[in-house]
Amino acid sequence: MMHARRREGRYQVSDPDLFNLPFASEEFRSMPYRRLGHSGLQASAIGIGTWKFGDPASGDGSRVGGEAAQQLLDCAYDLGVTFWDTAGRYNNASGNSERVLGQWIDRNRRVRRDIVIATKVFPLMDGLTPNHYGTSRTNVIESVYASLDRLRTDYVDVLYLHMWDESSDIEEALCAVDDLVRADLVRYMGVSNFSAEQISRLLEVTQHGEFSRCRPAVVQNQFDILRGELGEFGGKGVLELCAATPPSFVAWSPLAGGLISDRYLDPALASSGDRLVDEGRLDALCTSEHIRKLRRLGELANEVDVGITELALAFMLAIDGMGPVIAAVSSRDQLRANASAAKLCLSRAQLSAIAEAAGFEGPIADNNGDCWENR
Repeated sequence: MMHARRREGRYQVSDPDLFNLPFASEEFRSMPYRRLGHSGLQASAIGIGTWKFGDPASGDGSRVGGEAAQQLLDCAYDLGVTFWDTAGRYNNASGNSERVLGQWIDRNRRVRRDIVIATKVFPLMDGLTPNHYGTSRTNVIESVYASLDRLRTDYVDVLYLHMWDESSDIEEALCAVDDLVRADLVRYMGVSNFSAEQISRLLEVTQHGEFSRCRPAVVQNQFDILRGELGEFGGKGVLELCAATPPSFVAWSPLAGGLISDRYLDPALASSGDRLVDEGRLDALCTSEHIRKLRRLGELANEVDVGITELALAFMLAIDGMGPVIAAVSSRDQLRANASAAKLCLSRAQLSAIAEAAGFEGPIADNNGDCWENR
């Protein structure tokens, strides 16, 4: 039987800064939080995607590592950006993204509970046999053990099934996750890159009974306001489903790898060091249509004295069904701009203009008010 692993001493010393606290909180360091689906878990409205955090010198394909990564995580915590998304598979299946977070957790042990950490299982990791991938009981449990070691923590807040496993019954994965939840190694379950049909099947299975602990609190699929939901990563209809059912939608790559920014308003000025150039995606993403939309978004951003990135993230937070937004960063300036998006006041007219500029046709949440009063 699995047992929870506990580190002692985390709360043995009193902290006068935590005396006389109010009875409740809806934010942290002025960062608003959002509830994840049907669950009681809340996460910062702006999170941080750590796909490119790792050890660049090792050749793992990462872009941020060492002290720079630790400084970014320090800055994120200071800004209240405490929803941290990772996976063992990131950076060429090296596990280095999780190790970067683990280093931060190890030197900030007393604030572990302030951070909501999400990681993933499914793709081939830590070995070459067929038992090192998929959602078999063996792989789910062993992958979590490995992630906990790399993250240097006793539990993960959200465990994603990274994709649907056609070769295994979903009930087997749910049994494994249920055992992990019972052992307090995992707190909540999510799914990533699932289609609307697959999510509906999962919601049906977990609605009541033995798998109710595994009811997904969050769905993480690709989405950005220029391209919408891409078919190869879950496809259309998932955001609409999340607006009508309990899971929150968390968009990965919400800025299209950095495209949705001021950096690519003139693609001819892009050069080595720009992510889309380094990854060989500049021509594919900087289409004439995308650049036209970006320039119109730039005009709207100028009207409220912010950058395109900040405007886009603030708009996404107003989309019906949208939960927290996790964007990758490589500098503290980018992180600060992202964090400010959670507090950017956009009127209904401005939201409509942004939707028109981006070609977005989905619903805007009714409960946000003209200036987010009811957020």
